[in-house]
Amino acid sequence: MPKKEKVIVGMSGGVDSSMAMWQLKEQGYEPIGVSLKYEVWDDPDNTLKENVCCSDESFQIAKHVCETLGAKHVILDVGKKFKKEIVDYFKEELKAKRTPNPCVICNRVLKFKELLDFADKQKAKYIATGHYAQITKKDQEYFLTKSADPKKDQTYSLSFLKKEWLPRIFFPLGGYTKEKVFEMAKKAGFGFYLYRKQSQDFCYVSDKSMKAFLEKEIGIQPGNIVDSQGKVLGKHKGLHFYTIGQRKGVEIPNGPWFVTGVDPKKNELIVTKLGTSLSLFKKEVILSPYNLLVKTFNKPMKVEAKIRYGQDLSKATLYPPEKGAKHKDTLKLIFDTPQRAVTLGQFAVFYKSKKCLGAGRIMETN
Repeated sequence: MPKKEKVIVGMSGGVDSSMAMWQLKEQGYEPIGVSLKYEVWDDPDNTLKENVCCSDESFQIAKHVCETLGAKHVILDVGKKFKKEIVDYFKEELKAKRTPNPCVICNRVLKFKELLDFADKQKAKYIATGHYAQITKKDQEYFLTKSADPKKDQTYSLSFLKKEWLPRIFFPLGGYTKEKVFEMAKKAGFGFYLYRKQSQDFCYVSDKSMKAFLEKEIGIQPGNIVDSQGKVLGKHKGLHFYTIGQRKGVEIPNGPWFVTGVDPKKNELIVTKLGTSLSLFKKEVILSPYNLLVKTFNKPMKVEAKIRYGQDLSKATLYPPEKGAKHKDTLKLIFDTPQRAVTLGQFAVFYKSKKCLGAGRIMETN
């Protein structure tokens, strides 16, 4: 990018976005900090009184960082859009007996879109965030590529970004480890970040309050807990309280019990006592919708893939879109070895070497 270009920087008030802005300023760009204000579940049972991504404290820190670096800071209230696009998605997936992934969706339909829209209004070509990922270019084509820090790589959650956005996105921290970023923060005079705890909750509702959220927002829908032979073992409060592979919360005697599946038609939760049970493992997944970050392909492709954020990559074969009525607008992914706890609603993300090729929502398993 040419120097002195305006760059819109997503500012959460955390060390990563702050150091992304610092890097841009050091390199001679003109960064403008933008913080997005989301809603929080407004209920007495929610231990979160503010959205963890955009608390008053985080806004104050973001403003302080921007002022220290001589940059403008703007707060955009996108609370209504957040509730419609992310919270409604979250609840609808749960009602459909699937396990949502709000971060993947938020990056696609809200966070990056809002930053790009604001950039257009400011006549700025580029946006930047503090994500641990890289944008690389080869033969006039842009790619989403893994970060230099494999422990912090965030390409999984970025896998549903639109391909046409990549030339406009800058990830200043993609070539650094988290430890190096903390060193930069200390060097830049922002050492207080070393003592700030980063929340891992869903930003709209705390993990401690999730049970209350599900009871109030989705409801109680009791049904039977059964084993693989259909023997009734107990009762559940609703299939939306569980996910494949879950052990905690299966409240029947003689455990531990592991969730292997659900039967929405019968409203049954299927469990096993063996964490290594074959019923917990699947090789084939059908993905819909899907998102490709590379050119369309028309023959099977050897890839590496994973079905959740923190999982190691496994070898698999990705098949091109099928034209049959049942599998319209879908991709098929078959792993070389069965994967444990493949969960409907989660995302399978696939790679070729360090390049993220795209992702798809898991809709069927075999």
